[in-house]
Amino acid sequence: MATKFVSERNLKFLLYEVFDVEGLTRYDYYATHNRKAFDMILKEAMRMARELLYPTLEEMDRNPPELLNGRVKVHPSVGPVIKAYAEGGWLTSLVPFSHDGEQLPHLIEGACNFIFSAANYSANVYPGLIVGSSHLIESFGSRELYDTYVPRMRSGQWQGTMALTEPEAGSSLADLASQATPTGEGYYLIKGQKVFISAGDHDGVENVVHLMLAKIEGAPPGVKGISLFVVPKKRISPDGGLVSNDVVPSGVYHKLGYRGCPITQLSFGDKNDCRGWLVGEPHKGLSYMFQMMNESRIGVGLGAAAIASAAYYASLEYARTRRQGRKVNEKNPSLPPVPIIEHADVKRMLLFQRAVIEGSLSLLLQCSYYVDMQKSLKAEGAEKFDLLLEILTPVVKTYPSEMGIQSISQGLQCLGGSGYCDDYKLEQYFRDSRIHPIHEGTTGIQGMDLLGRKVTMKNGAAFRLYIAEVEKAIAQAKDHDRLKPYADMLLRALARLQEVTGHLLEMAGDKGPEIFLADATLYLEYFGIITIAWQWLLQGIAVEKAMGQTAKKTDENFYTGKWMAMKFFFAYELPKTLGLIQRLMDPDPVTVNMRTELFND
Repeated sequence: MATKFVSERNLKFLLYEVFDVEGLTRYDYYATHNRKAFDMILKEAMRMARELLYPTLEEMDRNPPELLNGRVKVHPSVGPVIKAYAEGGWLTSLVPFSHDGEQLPHLIEGACNFIFSAANYSANVYPGLIVGSSHLIESFGSRELYDTYVPRMRSGQWQGTMALTEPEAGSSLADLASQATPTGEGYYLIKGQKVFISAGDHDGVENVVHLMLAKIEGAPPGVKGISLFVVPKKRISPDGGLVSNDVVPSGVYHKLGYRGCPITQLSFGDKNDCRGWLVGEPHKGLSYMFQMMNESRIGVGLGAAAIASAAYYASLEYARTRRQGRKVNEKNPSLPPVPIIEHADVKRMLLFQRAVIEGSLSLLLQCSYYVDMQKSLKAEGAEKFDLLLEILTPVVKTYPSEMGIQSISQGLQCLGGSGYCDDYKLEQYFRDSRIHPIHEGTTGIQGMDLLGRKVTMKNGAAFRLYIAEVEKAIAQAKDHDRLKPYADMLLRALARLQEVTGHLLEMAGDKGPEIFLADATLYLEYFGIITIAWQWLLQGIAVEKAMGQTAKKTDENFYTGKWMAMKFFFAYELPKTLGLIQRLMDPDPVTVNMRTELFND
């Protein structure tokens, strides 16, 4: 099967021709970098992905983690992978120079992370969690907490996790039951249960550090009473050694896919000796944790697009080599069968995959660009990008997650019965991808976040900025004759989005929040399609610029293929918004009116 899992050419097209990552070096924060360094970093990421990550993709799936004698045993490659990330600077790639990091643009880090996730998503989760949790301590913890934990995490010695979910409080964080009791000695005694904790325990590192949400005794009810704690599996003893901190893995979940990384259930404080150290101020834990959650949501979208990319190249190779049937207008049965890629419907499935993946990746890098601009500009100039990231985070998490599954499904379909067998990687990719609409807030939660909070935040400021960004791309596209029809299509779709949004906001005032949010998931789907159309129009502008400058012969196929993928999205995907509009404008709240007893036989 295919050993290609991403397109380096497409990554460079997006980085240099669409988002102009070199332009970031005009700002002081990124001034020490240049294109030569960026190319070297991408080359090294590809090397590590091919040599270290990809070879164990199937092994990690077929030999999942096990809980043995109170410790989770993982694939033997996990420890070396984390060590290689640490030694290569990948755990500190975004860290400022002032904290001994590489201070890379998020655009470059995002491209490299995409490469790693496409090669072996499960393996890339371990270092990804270390990056997010160490950044959380760095952002909100005391100097003592930073010195105690962050260097050991960033050296690859200690794993980091995000411990939110509880058995009776999944997405409803207001119902958290884990308790923290003050001791007056600089730490709290922690007691509770956490479930579905990625990399929550494993033998690839010497210690695991949990960033855990809990409520201090006497805290206000609901989310306003949540605090954040550092809770290591092993704490540092007075003599400098490590001793048990009364954190025990009580189970490992057996999963449909994404099997290379353990998802654990953890017990804290069964022996009343679990110590946790407060991060920041009491009762502000959820606001702190949202930093890591939002980073993780973008990371989930990136992982989803990356797995879909690997599946696309596997199905593309199969379609090129598998011979079956003849052209429908060829009646001579004595002629040899043609490669199935010659059949129009197979081309449709491949184009669908490419349109989803490359549109999703463009949006992911768009968000990376916004983060880079936040860091490059002073506070006043950065606010615009803060708001754009707020409104796009539910989209960038959800569209690649939901559509990535459909993309891989089409790839599996290209293989026919072979795709359903584990002789080919497509079935693993299909299983691995199913976690993404669930991870870090389900699609339903993302829909309510977008419509119920992000669209209305700051009196609609984020929504207006988003509309302005899309309109700016439309105006640029109209400078190119070939793009005018697509610019007009997106302009009409954008006007309908504003009309639908206004209708729903009126409904919120007239009929209340339940009816207003009943179809929030469909609104998110609708918003996502328009957002990806915007990204394809941006890519179309870059294609037209390149072709207008007489692109090299070797690039003609690339740019023409890009154009066809853009054309496909506008012809096949953007029209799907029409059905969504009909539902969203319908005043009949079908799901709200459905009585629960009617689900019985």
